[in-house]
Amino acid sequence: MDPLLLVILGPTGSGKTALSLKLAEQFGGEIVGCDSVAVYREFEIGTAKPGKEERQRIRHHLIDVARPAEEFTAGDYSRAAREAVADISRRGCPPIVVGGTGLYLRALIEGLFEGPARSEQLRIRLRRRADQRTIEHLHRVLSRLDPEAASKIHPNDTPKLIRAIEVCLLTGERLTVMWDKGRDPITGFRILRVGLEPDRNALYERINARCAAMFDSGLIEETHRLLTAYQSPDAVDAADPRPVARALGSLGYKQAVQHLRGEVSQALALLAAQQAHRNYAKRQLTWFRREPDVKWFSSFGDDPEAQREVMNLIGAHLLKMRDEPAEKVQLEQELAKRQISSS
Repeated sequence: MDPLLLVILGPTGSGKTALSLKLAEQFGGEIVGCDSVAVYREFEIGTAKPGKEERQRIRHHLIDVARPAEEFTAGDYSRAAREAVADISRRGCPPIVVGGTGLYLRALIEGLFEGPARSEQLRIRLRRRADQRTIEHLHRVLSRLDPEAASKIHPNDTPKLIRAIEVCLLTGERLTVMWDKGRDPITGFRILRVGLEPDRNALYERINARCAAMFDSGLIEETHRLLTAYQSPDAVDAADPRPVARALGSLGYKQAVQHLRGEVSQALALLAAQQAHRNYAKRQLTWFRREPDVKWFSSFGDDPEAQREVMNLIGAHLLKMRDEPAEKVQLEQELAKRQISSS
């Protein structure tokens, strides 16, 4: 009987962390983060990582595992997360994957194609072209090379646009063709996907409040400290000895960087961060609706009633898994009887 792998997915601000902590306590599980910014050390306030007390209470994996200047890809995540999930399960605990980075989740569950190695020279040329023109230019280039991939990648997502163009140019094939080649789905688990989709207006209110709390809690100051050691990816200076920290281009940090450069006031930076997070929540829901067999809940993850419903769902799933071996034996016995009676 394969063990259970629980996946909690949903948009930013939907309460995934609160639900995962409750479930981990209830079922003795451990949490595997699935967030492309929370993997980086030194990025705290803008990532809404579980606090130290929460991480002491419940063991967490794949949080603070990469250096700020390190490039941590979906492939890197898939390998590390699969190791963590297997280790947790071997110790008799249910692994609980929680987060909002759809590509990371796909890499963990479905696997990734073996694409070509990165070409830094090509990437530098593409970044320079984006700087000289507009970020939309890269999206138009990808639209000509691979329209289907362009339709799935946001026009402002520079790293994914560059990687998609890079794959097309280096292999001579469309990225969407490569996606279907050589996938390596995770095996040995029964996957139960739980999705959170609270009321849209209530979600946006919570997102706005959370962004405001980040700014009030020192996001500007944290970003300033990071900028003393690292360059932001949207303005890389080859003569600058500081390494580039890609996460400085993520939601919240990007707007804080713009404020520190004097491009916008703090009030406008906050408004821009709130809008960017709301837009991201829309994209997350669009992505996660393509996930198969998701049991959706129209509540926030910190709602006690929703937590009870999810716990009942998991309990029923575990009971079914426990009873299946007996049902299998019974079925085999019935088949054996039929074979004897017909001989």
